[in-house]
Amino acid sequence: MNIVVDRTRCEGLGMCEAMAHEFFEVTDDGTMVVLDENPGEEHRRELAAAVDACPVLALTLKG
Repeated sequence: MNIVVDRTRCEGLGMCEAMAHEFFEVTDDGTMVVLDENPGEEHRRELAAAVDACPVLALTLKG
């Protein structure tokens, strides 16, 4: 599985970080960083919740 970020949409609001802090981090300047772009399948439920929580639809899961 792969986490894909649409950087043209991401506003650094941090909902993804709130839902899955071990995979996402919003820096002090508001940039969202993916900490693990290729997480294991066992994290799909948690990551799907983070994707669904993004208010600007900047995240998707592939695979």
